[in-house]
Amino acid sequence: MLNVKSFLTVDFGAGSLKLAEFETNEAGGLSLKSFVIKPLGLEGSVDATREAVILKALQETLAEKGIKGKNVNVCAPGFHVFSKFVKLPPVDATKVTQIIQYEAQQNVPFPLAEVVWDYQILGSAPGGELEVLLVAVKSDVVEGLFRVAAQAKLRLNLCDASPAALCNAFRYNYGDLEECAMLLDIGAKTSNLLFFEKGKVFSRSINLGANGITQDFANEAKLKFDEAEKIKIAEGFVSLGGAYEEPENPHQAAISKIARQFMTKLHIQVNSTLQFYRGQQGGAAPQRLFLSGGASIMPYTAQFFAEKLNIPVEYFNPLRNIQIDPAVNLEELARVAHSLGEVVGLGLRNLAHCPVEMNLMPDSTLRWQAFNQKKPYFIATVFSLVLVAFAVGFLFEKLAQSKEEEIKELEPKVQAIQLKYDAFKKVYSRLQAAQKEADQITTWLEQRYYWGDVLAQLRGVLIRSEDDVKKKLSAQKSNVEVGIWIEQMTTLPDLQSASGGMMANPMPVYNNPEFAGRYNQGRPAPEAPNPDAAAAGVNQGTPINLICRAVDLTSIDPSANSEIAYAVETQLKACPIFDPKTTQLTGQITPDNASGTFTFGITVMLQNPLKL
Repeated sequence: MLNVKSFLTVDFGAGSLKLAEFETNEAGGLSLKSFVIKPLGLEGSVDATREAVILKALQETLAEKGIKGKNVNVCAPGFHVFSKFVKLPPVDATKVTQIIQYEAQQNVPFPLAEVVWDYQILGSAPGGELEVLLVAVKSDVVEGLFRVAAQAKLRLNLCDASPAALCNAFRYNYGDLEECAMLLDIGAKTSNLLFFEKGKVFSRSINLGANGITQDFANEAKLKFDEAEKIKIAEGFVSLGGAYEEPENPHQAAISKIARQFMTKLHIQVNSTLQFYRGQQGGAAPQRLFLSGGASIMPYTAQFFAEKLNIPVEYFNPLRNIQIDPAVNLEELARVAHSLGEVVGLGLRNLAHCPVEMNLMPDSTLRWQAFNQKKPYFIATVFSLVLVAFAVGFLFEKLAQSKEEEIKELEPKVQAIQLKYDAFKKVYSRLQAAQKEADQITTWLEQRYYWGDVLAQLRGVLIRSEDDVKKKLSAQKSNVEVGIWIEQMTTLPDLQSASGGMMANPMPVYNNPEFAGRYNQGRPAPEAPNPDAAAAGVNQGTPINLICRAVDLTSIDPSANSEIAYAVETQLKACPIFDPKTTQLTGQITPDNASGTFTFGITVMLQNPLKL
């Protein structure tokens, strides 16, 4: 049975895969149960082949150790990680995140949308500036690590950066150091240099790794990379320089020179970083150098840096305060302990608060993990919903059967009621028709005097019009006789037939140039209008055309006939039973010389017509 407290940590380095299995002991510390370091070869540092190589190495390691699916913390390799220390001016705490976001945009060499980044405030400078460690890695790199862990049936909890993991491992094991110390981790493709002093941490990634030694030796000796790597590990050392005698073994002689050249370049970078740390960061002079990483154990590496830096050099022991399980081979562990700094730092993240805590997990991965954590609850919820749906379906089936039986019992009663309803509907329709007819007859009875009132109003209009014209012409001749009467009254659609074609195209008299001054003789005497015939066609909104005849008075005043027509129009507009907006003179003034009269047309519309 697996111990639920155990977990895995994996450092996916450029040259090797390092895996450690830890568990929490009774004292609350870490206990190392097992470890494995598996070389990745040159393909492990090539992006195109790296994911397949580390997946194969991880699966083989888990199979060899018999490790089943467990939680795992991983570390992105240094050559994939961008890290930088930045100083922020003293600002309000609410603006720190905003300023760090801006610094990330300015310093990270990739668009922020393509990376996962995090930061840690490590303290403040004497001037009040905040010292911040900014770390970023491409999102596709972390997603690749997540895919590798998923295919190996491991659950990825967090993704750390190698500088942060080394920092946590060093602080945990060497927290008692008072003086400033340096940690130089020499990796396969990159190296990390960290400075530690009380209340201060500083790190820098150096783009130099021990694969450079192997590649230069392979090129010089015309060997394959893997073969050159084996010879380097077995026979290589760092040349001491000066008057030392050159080794007789040609491979050793070549490797020692190449290694010294590499270490010299690395020392230049270390020295440059040291000057920056002391000058720009205000740090103290380091009193000790710790070496770690796979390439640091090449013979005479410690002596080289001790001579160059003139300070004591020793190897970093990340297991100094870690309990070792009795099953672990101590002799084998002693040979590689200096390379386990990252896996120990990853393991410490599961214990308590660490000096540097970062998690470079992309949002997509975190969402997927959250979903996986909730998946059992989702499954239980779906199962519960299925049960509820089944229960509800069963209940509804029973209810449906009951309702079907009730429907069968009610169908004869419903049919009888439907027959009665149909009979009632027919009788009710006849009642509504009779009611409508009765309402129409009632309306006619109530309006039986309507046309009498209309004719009385028209008579009043004509009388008032005659009086108006008499008053206007009295200045020219006294005792003027004015006569006006209605000859025809028709609805507008019937104008052509009623007027014998005279009003076939009615035109407002205001625009007619022949409105006045025309008189004809010999016309027959006017006939009395037939209001009943006209009214028969009048309904809501139907215009009525009046053909009026009047005594010709042009002998008194040439414009008298026009005055008469205008007077009738004015009085009709003032009459309350007609719509003034639609009342207008139409057609032409037609003189009748034989009778001494003339005719003109007016169109009117009733305000409240008789409803038929």
